[in-house]
Parts: sequence; C-alpha cells; structure tokens
Amino acid sequence: MKNKFNIVFLLFALTLMSCERVAPNYYGVLMTNFGKAGKSDYSNAQGRVSTFPPGTELFQVPAYEQRAEFADDNGKPRVLHLKASDNTEFNASPLYSYKVIKDKAVDVVFQNSQLGSGSDFMRHLENDVLEPHIYDLIKERSRSFTTDILMAEGGSLKFEKDLEEVVKKSFNDKGLELITFSANLDFSDKVKEKIDNRNEVNTNVSVIDQQIIEQRKRNELAELRAAESLIISKGITSQILQQQFIEKWDGKTPLYGGNPVSLIKQIQ
Repeated sequence: MKNKFNIVFLLFALTLMSCERVAPNYYGVLMTNFGKAGKSDYSNAQGRVSTFPPGTELFQVPAYEQRAEFADDNGKPRVLHLKASDNTEFNASPLYSYKVIKDKAVDVVFQNSQLGSGSDFMRHLENDVLEPHIYDLIKERSRSFTTDILMAEGGSLKFEKDLEEVVKKSFNDKGLELITFSANLDFSDKVKEKIDNRNEVNTNVSVIDQQIIEQRKRNELAELRAAESLIISKGITSQILQQQFIEKWDGKTPLYGGNPVSLIKQIQ
C-alpha cells in the first residue's frame, strides 16, 4: 500500500514538475502528438499547461513589439549589398519592428515550429525566416530604381515607402504586424561625389537658364519702349502742331509774320 502511495505521489510530483505557465504578455501555443496531425495539433494555451505527455511542447510567443536589425552571428550590424537598376552598388542596414497578431499566434508557431520552442524562438524567426525574406524583397525592389532617383530629394524616401508596403503585406501573410521599417540606404563616397558634381552642374545650368530668360525679358522690354517712343514721335505731325496752335490762339492777339497757318509753315 505504501509503495502504491509513493508511486501516485511520484506521478503527481512529475506532473507538477512538467507543467509550465504561460508568462504574462505572452501568447501560449501548445503542440501535442509531436505535431504529426498538422495544424490541428496546435492550440492556444493560457495559465498553467501540462507538458507531461510525450510529444507535448509549449511555445511562448511575445505579445509585445519586437525590435530587430540585421546582425551577424556575433550580434554586429550586418550591411546588405545591393544594386540599382543602372548597376550602381549601394548598401542598406534595415531596422524594423513588429509584433505577432493575436489571432495568428497558432499559425506563426505552426509554420515555424522547426525553430524550437525556447526563449530564442523569435530570434530564430528573425534570423532564419524574416530577414532572408526582407533581403530578397529589397534586392527585387532596388532593381526598379536608378541611382539618380534614389539619391534625388525624396527618392530614397519613396523607395523605403514602396518597400515598406511590400514588407508589411509579406509580414501580414506570416501572421505578423509590421510596425516600423527603415532601409537606411547608403552609397559609396565615389558615387556620392559623382552625384554631387552632377547636381552642381544641373544647378549652374538652371541659374544660367534663369539669367537667359531674364535678359530676354529685358530685351523685349527695351524693344517695346523703343517702339513706343517711335510711335509717339511719329504722332507729332505739323497738322497736330497747327491744331494745337489754333486752339491756344485767342483770335485777337496780333501775329507777326502773317496768319497762323503761314506762321506754322515758317516754323516748319
């Protein structure tokens, strides 16, 4: 009887020891039967969960925002080497943040259960799944932009906005909500110098064009004034002078040299 009691007590102790509690601010996903039946072997879990039966495993997925950057095995930032559509090389150092969509927690675990259930599940998800996929998307999108467009004012911003929309949709398909994304583009000093020189030339040409337009307007104005003066000078004829003289003469004051008409002729 005593041995039977000891066995029951031992089994009870083992059951307690094999229980895990879903941590606060985490989504619990329980896998049973080694996941052999597919998604049906995965279910949401809360509170204390028994993992005693063989093939049972509890995945704990953070419900809060995850911040990540591309890094190597030593944790140092990893630079992505890309090419624009004109074959110019440039770099990117993406930063992004995301969180698991609550209703998709089971899908996230089911699709990535091969990564393990430990505390490094999310890190493995980033390094082995998300970042290789982001890299492929960046390479594909970079082929749609030239270097001039990327380095022009607002060009890199447009590239990042386009890329962000593509990444967001891809994350959503994986059960994740993309919160922030930045590609952090960078170009070599040689490319920067080349673009700066080109921009300087374009600026100088623009200034010259403005000066040409201004001078052309000045010339047109001078021609208009000359034409106006010519019209005015041609308008002051002897007939006009006669008329103005007659209008101002009172008809009484003696005129030396004859009548008004003859006087005007003398003036001519």
